[in-house]
Amino acid sequence: MNEPQQKWTETIETNHSLFDIQLKEVWRYKDLIYMFVKRDFISSFKQTILGPIWFFINPILTTIVYLVVFGAIAKLPTDGAPPILFYLAGVTLWNYFSASLLATSSTFLGNSAIFGKVYFPRLVTPLSIIISNFMRFSVQFLLFLLVWGYYLGQGKVHPNIWILATPFLIVLMAFFALGVGMIFSALTTKYKDLSMLLGFGISLYMYATPVIYPTSALQGVFKKLAFYNPLTGIFECFKYAWLGVGNFSPLMLGFSTIIIIILLLIGVVVFNKVEKTFMDTV
Repeated sequence: MNEPQQKWTETIETNHSLFDIQLKEVWRYKDLIYMFVKRDFISSFKQTILGPIWFFINPILTTIVYLVVFGAIAKLPTDGAPPILFYLAGVTLWNYFSASLLATSSTFLGNSAIFGKVYFPRLVTPLSIIISNFMRFSVQFLLFLLVWGYYLGQGKVHPNIWILATPFLIVLMAFFALGVGMIFSALTTKYKDLSMLLGFGISLYMYATPVIYPTSALQGVFKKLAFYNPLTGIFECFKYAWLGVGNFSPLMLGFSTIIIIILLLIGVVVFNKVEKTFMDTV
């Protein structure tokens, strides 16, 4: 007697294309993304005294340090923008990018215990990290808006139509952190010391990005090199849009967009390739 054929409700396959990011499958697991985001938010402030207030304290203290060190002592120019607002703009953007990149780069190592027991689209994890850090960015951006509104009322900043590009700039930063983070996440499954190198590299990368200075302060070869930094177009556009200062050009932002998309595609390919075999090397 023939046995009835079994019908499976879920089929797990690993032979998908390297360029397949499985957005439909990721969308099916949107509740899991929500749970990961909620977990990250709660764990960040569990057993802390001030809780979410740290979202404000971090950029405030960092801005004060930059104001003293780079403004009062080093006397770096701010293109005529109020120094505290200039540094706060850079800190707000940089905190989102650096935090997202560092967290995404440890996707495989930090979640190997879960990946080895439960199946779900692995892309869910880095996406939840990007969203979690966006929540923190939103709070810090609110602080920036409050300070910006104060100086706007005094007529010390001159915003323009490029403010409308702000969501696009944020998406570009998220894609940049996601792409590079997935590349390093894949590499650290074999070379774990790369995680330490990345932390050091991000610290240096900040000084190669116009966070604490405008590109107008750069001369010669340094100004040319700054053009090839994908974050330069984003930071310069943001400051130009909200503060009305800087040497921003659409060409600069276009170049950043192309480089970031390429890095994101490379990250997807590497991530999809490593996710099939990383449990053998972790």
